[in-house]
Amino acid sequence: MFPKATPHTLGEDIYGLATGSVLMAIGLTLMKASGIVTAGMGGVALLVSYLTPITVDAAFWLLNMPFFLLAGSAMGRSFLIKSIAAVGLVSIWTAITRLSMEIGYIHPAFAALAGGTASGAGILAMLRHKAGVGGVTILSIWLQKKKGWSVGWMSFVLDAAIIVTAVLMIPSELALYSILSVAAVSGILIAYHKPGRYTGY
Repeated sequence: MFPKATPHTLGEDIYGLATGSVLMAIGLTLMKASGIVTAGMGGVALLVSYLTPITVDAAFWLLNMPFFLLAGSAMGRSFLIKSIAAVGLVSIWTAITRLSMEIGYIHPAFAALAGGTASGAGILAMLRHKAGVGGVTILSIWLQKKKGWSVGWMSFVLDAAIIVTAVLMIPSELALYSILSVAAVSGILIAYHKPGRYTGY
């Protein structure tokens, strides 16, 4: 028998978004240093940063802006505000991390596992506080609400399209490690983001 659900306080929401965004920023920084891509709009932002002069943090913010319309119309004002805050915080923390940390070398396998897990944990933390962390996550949450589909599995399917694109644009060995990073991110969501497993809201 689950205990009665207890809503998060405003302070808990702020803390959840802050810590989740830091974890995701660290994950993106590790993967950027190794040259791989990953799940969601973070992966697209990484790919854009390899192909253009645009930084990961700037690309992440710009790419997610169109999805705010879906977040607001499908999920409500509170979700929209939290999603804008989450994406903004990830962009800010990724910029801060980029300017504060210089990585000389990192093996792409470690970047995929550690970076993917950190990003997945950050996304999970922000999802717990009802915030979408990028277009893929927002679309996956919308489909879960409308169709009852798993956020984790939908994210995995959508991310597969991102990896297919990456395979065509980055060295093949890095594309394989990118697949590993997608599995690390999605594994966190599949394992821990399930209706009924968490009673807070």
